[in-house]
Amino acid sequence: MAATDHLVIFDTTLRDGEQSPGATMNKAEKLRIAKALEKLKVDVIEAGFAIASQGDFEAVKSIAENIKDSTVCSLARVLDADVDRAAEAIRPAERGRIHTFIATSPIHMKHKLQMAPDEVIEQAVRAVKRARSHVDDVEFSCEDAGRSELDFLCRIIEAAIDAGARTINIPDTVGYAIPEQFGDTIAQLLNRIPNADKAIFSVHCHNDLGLAVANSLAAVTNGARQVECTINGLGERAGNASLEEIVMAVRTRQDLFNVDTRIDTQHIVPASRLVSTITGFPVQPNKAIVGANAFAHESGIHQDGVLKHRETYEIMRAQDVGWHTNSLVLGKHSGRNAFRTRLLELGIQFDTETELNEAFTRFKALADLKHEIFDEDLQAIASDTLHDEEPGRYGLVCMRVNSETGVMPNARITLMIDGKEHTVEAEGSGPVDATFKAIESLVDSGCNLQLYSVNAITSGTDAQGEVTVRLERGGRIVNGVGSDTDVIIASAKAYVEALNLINCSSLRRHPQVADV
Repeated sequence: MAATDHLVIFDTTLRDGEQSPGATMNKAEKLRIAKALEKLKVDVIEAGFAIASQGDFEAVKSIAENIKDSTVCSLARVLDADVDRAAEAIRPAERGRIHTFIATSPIHMKHKLQMAPDEVIEQAVRAVKRARSHVDDVEFSCEDAGRSELDFLCRIIEAAIDAGARTINIPDTVGYAIPEQFGDTIAQLLNRIPNADKAIFSVHCHNDLGLAVANSLAAVTNGARQVECTINGLGERAGNASLEEIVMAVRTRQDLFNVDTRIDTQHIVPASRLVSTITGFPVQPNKAIVGANAFAHESGIHQDGVLKHRETYEIMRAQDVGWHTNSLVLGKHSGRNAFRTRLLELGIQFDTETELNEAFTRFKALADLKHEIFDEDLQAIASDTLHDEEPGRYGLVCMRVNSETGVMPNARITLMIDGKEHTVEAEGSGPVDATFKAIESLVDSGCNLQLYSVNAITSGTDAQGEVTVRLERGGRIVNGVGSDTDVIIASAKAYVEALNLINCSSLRRHPQVADV
């Protein structure tokens, strides 16, 4: 092993992260996140699952066309159509990768695939060879490797490497592994597979037992040289290994890890905030690295120690991961060029002048209400503008809400429904309840409200409130996000957006449940 090996960071926020219930992103949002990941200097961006839907294909292709400094990857099952669709989507990329997978655990092979082990190996080899006919960079994953038999893993991995795979991924798909055991698995695979030196070994750990980061680091200690992770640990069920935690653990503990990444850590917090804003999944305050309390000290003893010498209670510098006040010193008299310049610095670029003008109008309106405009406000403005470009069945025209002591709150809402305005009033136990009941009296959606969450985008009493509304209907779950300095208006925006999403006819297929 070299004095310091390169640890490849493979970000799957746009693929596995999007599989979080309700976290679906549109093409423009995915591209914004991809550009943030490129600025972060992520090695590989898994842009999506190209065959899942036309929208997924177009998003992967758009990212492949625009990203220059990171490898762009698409997931594919071991089916000819999947592999070919992935190849087509990543064709414009300067560096493209096809990532194909098949389940290897006894429980998956028996109950999901209904295939014999030899058949699974045959399918894997065929898919890897087909992928290599399109690109040189092919990754093969043993789905549910954490519960697979070691002897079988050795057989299928050796065959996949012989077929042309240059990255071998060992996923703990269901978050079953324990660090010591998982690290030992990686070590044994590297020692037992004759051609292991011809591939980079990777890990993809889920957080069902809260051990995704620990398992990933144990694997790195035992020879893994790629980690698959997501911003904020976003992902199915309890999520994935957190990119920011992996990177900073390795960077902070160089005494233990003979590896390092090329990640520009000063862009970690901005990337975290962007993903949170777009997906509507807020970051908990005590989340490591990117949580609001990550570098806060309330204890008098801690405060005294930090003031005397920072390293008494801080093992990292807040500014090294992007924690700093970065406000846009512009106001209602500022010009469009200054506004456009700051957006470009944040990686936000609109396709048309119409979109830019709409965003600038929103900026001006917000500048009349707020003393300072922060980068997070601009991200919210961009999200609102891009959402408005997508036609939906419902639109919020105007609203009036009354709430006073001793009086039942009521809301008067005017919605645009299929091009016609409709107005209704309703009462509720609170102003938000009245607002939602008024909307439902018009749309009768049949949805169940699963989550209502309010977060301040920035600090101060004039901050925009960001509201997330999660709706479920017929097993389909969506998140709607709305922002405004008035949280009641933000709530209405979020509910209307969720209604538009749940009525969208373009359903994406899920790569883990589709039949192979």
